[in-house]
Amino acid sequence: MSNSKFLQIHTLTSYPGTLLNRDDAGFAKRLPFGGSTRTRISSQCLKYHWRNFKGEHALYNMDVPRSYRSRETFQRRVAKPLVDEGYPESLVLAGTFSLIDRLLSDKQSGKNEIKKLIRPDEGQNPWEQLETSQITVFGEPEMRYLRQLLSEKLDEFKEKSPAFWEADGSVSDDAIEDAVKMMQEFSKKELKNNLKALRTASGLDAAMFGRMVTSDVLARGDAAIHVAHAFTTHAEESESDYFSAVDELRRDEPEESGELGAGHINSTEIASGLFYQYVVIDLPLLVSNIEGVSRNEWDEADKALSMETIKSMIHLIATVSPGAKLGSTAPYSYAQCMLVESGSAQPRTLANAFERAVPKNGQGVLANSYNVMGKYISEMDRMYDLQLERKLAAVGPTELLLEPLEMDETVSVRNIADWAARQAGGE
Repeated sequence: MSNSKFLQIHTLTSYPGTLLNRDDAGFAKRLPFGGSTRTRISSQCLKYHWRNFKGEHALYNMDVPRSYRSRETFQRRVAKPLVDEGYPESLVLAGTFSLIDRLLSDKQSGKNEIKKLIRPDEGQNPWEQLETSQITVFGEPEMRYLRQLLSEKLDEFKEKSPAFWEADGSVSDDAIEDAVKMMQEFSKKELKNNLKALRTASGLDAAMFGRMVTSDVLARGDAAIHVAHAFTTHAEESESDYFSAVDELRRDEPEESGELGAGHINSTEIASGLFYQYVVIDLPLLVSNIEGVSRNEWDEADKALSMETIKSMIHLIATVSPGAKLGSTAPYSYAQCMLVESGSAQPRTLANAFERAVPKNGQGVLANSYNVMGKYISEMDRMYDLQLERKLAAVGPTELLLEPLEMDETVSVRNIADWAARQAGGE
């Protein structure tokens, strides 16, 4: 039985003539490393495209709760559904606002704040009060629980103060005072315990990539999947692409405007490169986050969903490209090399194999990258006596990797995905 704690995923992927990830000025992101400037793809960019991919092996093809990353989650996933069900808008807004304060700030909403939502000032849009100051990460199970919690409170309140449900909309000051008190009664302890008890409470996204919270009510989620910035194994290769767009009516009917030629002229940067990418999956933490158990209990938990998640991630890492400038660069490429390592030792990147930018001559960038990566792995194995199980999928001169790694053969990415999932399952 495997006692692996970590999966380390290393890939080499070539992209010719693309602009995969741009900085604030519209240029390719870069990274100085080992005395050379490299082209870079940020980890945030990579994770975004893996999370949101909708084709084969998409994460949400699985029957699993999703996460919502938005400033409008409470508006869209708590308040609006309840209003659509017929609950009074003023009470729904006040209750949702009170939940936001309790969940995100760990505080009880003030009376005046709640009153202004029940009876807003002229010209005020109370829905804006439900928009959080920054993007939050919540799972569908959490939203479902909060809707149920608020609806039950409103059903109970309707028996005491039906005026809010009456057509004329006339509500006394006493009824508003009662509503304010009701909205302030959300129990911190009850919220915390019930949210913690939900399976995959914060959704698959947060279980994989974590979420940061400052409130004691919500469970902070440490990322179980760690993603490094990808960078080229060689020095950057880029150029400015000058382009024009032809105004076809001016071209075909110049007598109408008296002008010929381009309707638009501009330039953009495009780059080419072989990118090294590194991902680590903390198996105990992934199972713990998905199943809602402590990290120490991960080995006894149901691992079926974690195994499916790992399978999907292996395929996504190998095949899903950052999707910038699709129409003009078709930036689709599959990894030419995927090395996956399983073990319990502290993970270590292979990025330092490329500290000296590999040359672009001789056998070519891919072969030169294989050479330095194979040598680096072999030297690190000897230095630390690393005991790792490995699977390799690769094209090209694979002997440059197989020999130093003392491996007999390459396998398919599908074979690696199945094998990696079994590591989480303890097989």
